[in-house]
Amino acid sequence: MTPTTLTERVVRTEVIASEPVEALAAALDIEVPFTQGTSVPPLWHWLYLLERNRHSELGPDGHPTVGIPAPPGPGRRRMFAGGRVSTFGHLTVGTPATKVISIAGSVEKTGRTGPLTFTTVRHEIFQNNQLVIREEQDIVYRAPGKGSLPAPPSPPAPPAGPVLSQAADERLLFRFSALTYNAHRIHYDHNWCLNEGYDGLVIHGPLLALMMGEHMRREGIGLLGKTFSYRLASPMTKPQTFSVVPGPDGLENGAEARSADDAICAISTLSEV
Repeated sequence: MTPTTLTERVVRTEVIASEPVEALAAALDIEVPFTQGTSVPPLWHWLYLLERNRHSELGPDGHPTVGIPAPPGPGRRRMFAGGRVSTFGHLTVGTPATKVISIAGSVEKTGRTGPLTFTTVRHEIFQNNQLVIREEQDIVYRAPGKGSLPAPPSPPAPPAGPVLSQAADERLLFRFSALTYNAHRIHYDHNWCLNEGYDGLVIHGPLLALMMGEHMRREGIGLLGKTFSYRLASPMTKPQTFSVVPGPDGLENGAEARSADDAICAISTLSEV
């Protein structure tokens, strides 16, 4: 269904189809039920109710120049910093759902690299007239330029516990971009990566977050009635096999996504709603 734009918010409704779940399961090389009436796995809602901007509405970097959020100025570099996902119910395949997108807040600051805009975008997904998922995404806009990003600090040894390994090569990055309708060139254009200060293709922050949630799901830890908070600590660049390990307080309370060089690139915590 065509989205409806209201004052400072966007509303979109569509049937939760089985194909996105089938497609991501194939990309991750796992088996997940995707028939009518089955539940969409936790965090896989990122495959649905996407804003589909016209090609003419994309900036040189591949991000939309209109919509929510719109960049605060020309040439600003967009970074996905993290977010919080509260799960109140299971999103069900075969049933219509509605997402309402709005701006929860925006703050201007000045950092080492120049002006910074921190914008929090709120997503609320309803199904059968019930709030199923409430999410806040933290977006940072940096000044234009090619300045390199700071190197991650040396990490402590990973805590003991189960480890989930995920190979992320160019094929997976391409498929994940397609499934999430993400045209940001840092995920597929080597030359553009250098333009934004990265030393190689950037592995999607939402993919790291999703895999931290996947590690919990595969170990029998549910996200229903919980808030999954995540922070992208440092960019993970270049195709590689990364690892998801338990957080300092155990996997039932959080996880870390670590690069092949053992840098901590994403951190998550799990708490009661």
